[in-house]
Amino acid sequence: MLPAELPDGTGAVLKVNPPGEVECEHEPDALQHYDGRGAVRLLDRENRMLLLERCRPGTWLWELPEDEANAVAAGVLRQLWRPPAAGHPFRQLEDEAARWVSQLERAPAEPVVTAAIGFLRELGPTQGEQVVLHQDLQGSNLLASERGWLAVDPKPLVGEREFDLASMIRDRRFAFDRRLPKRRVDFYSAELGLDRERVWGWAVAHAVAWNGSDAMLASARALL
Repeated sequence: MLPAELPDGTGAVLKVNPPGEVECEHEPDALQHYDGRGAVRLLDRENRMLLLERCRPGTWLWELPEDEANAVAAGVLRQLWRPPAAGHPFRQLEDEAARWVSQLERAPAEPVVTAAIGFLRELGPTQGEQVVLHQDLQGSNLLASERGWLAVDPKPLVGEREFDLASMIRDRRFAFDRRLPKRRVDFYSAELGLDRERVWGWAVAHAVAWNGSDAMLASARALL
């Protein structure tokens, strides 16, 4: 990403998404859908190049204390979660869950992988109301701006709200504390009126399926 400036002097950011990154394919469509509500505004687009609203001061959510950061994230998610428009281009969470199952069935067997497969098979076909999901809302993708806290870098899917807490549940991976994931599940479920067991299941499944790094697996194991 590079700083940019509009003709009137307004600050902006130029972002170029790498080719072949499926998760980023519909980022501009998601930002158009959000239309500045809880997310940065998309000012222009050309192929993989996006011209975005600049967040000032641009403070990461990671710089806030745990409880304050969780409250901010919940408020942003309330703004983002709206049903998709007819004919939307976004991938479906149910289809992604089935794809992740296929991947994990080829992974080395261990309890957390087996649990993730079970959650994906159960949760994918039984979802509630469908909204446009950010999928990667965590501390480095929530920035302070003159308009309040705004989400950046969506990797959108269409699915139920409970899924969209997965990245926040395992956030602050650089200073992982095994006590935090369950506390976050309890907080977000109560604060946002979500089904706790589904939030919990999606958090385990996404941590295992989406990346499989040691930090993500540690957060998934902490929920079992």
